[in-house]
Amino acid sequence: MPVYYDDISEGYDGLYSGEQAPKMKILANELSLSNSDMLLDVGCGTGLSFRFFNCICYGIDPSQKLLNKNLNKKARLVRAYAEDIPFPDDFFDCIIAVTSIHNFNNIKKGLSEIKRVGKKKFGFSVLKKSIKFEIIEKIISTEFNVKKTIENRFDRIFVVLN
Repeated sequence: MPVYYDDISEGYDGLYSGEQAPKMKILANELSLSNSDMLLDVGCGTGLSFRFFNCICYGIDPSQKLLNKNLNKKARLVRAYAEDIPFPDDFFDCIIAVTSIHNFNNIKKGLSEIKRVGKKKFGFSVLKKSIKFEIIEKIISTEFNVKKTIENRFDRIFVVLN
């Protein structure tokens, strides 16, 4: 998948920012982070999420070209896959994955890694038209204590607050 996202990196924000921004606003409101909280965005792309959260931001993405487009110079970015997150257990106060889970090479392993490095708050936005939607929904519902689901135009948003 990174080759596709490398190929569209120049126009990525133009293609997706209008669709992603409302989801980011919902997650920022639902997760209510403090400025000392550490957030990881899995599949952060160009870092659009960092505009909505006032906290310590980290992001991983397999596309180096998308990471290079990030405008938030304070964000700590790492080229990595969800299935192998290069951080210790219980490192992040909050983890989000916004319309990225269907791109994971191994959904169960990626979500397991997210759970491993996260502490208490998670936000997932899952593309409803994805052929993997039911599998993703089942894994999230089984592996996480979902407190709330929110229907968005294209996605179902899962909010986890432990």
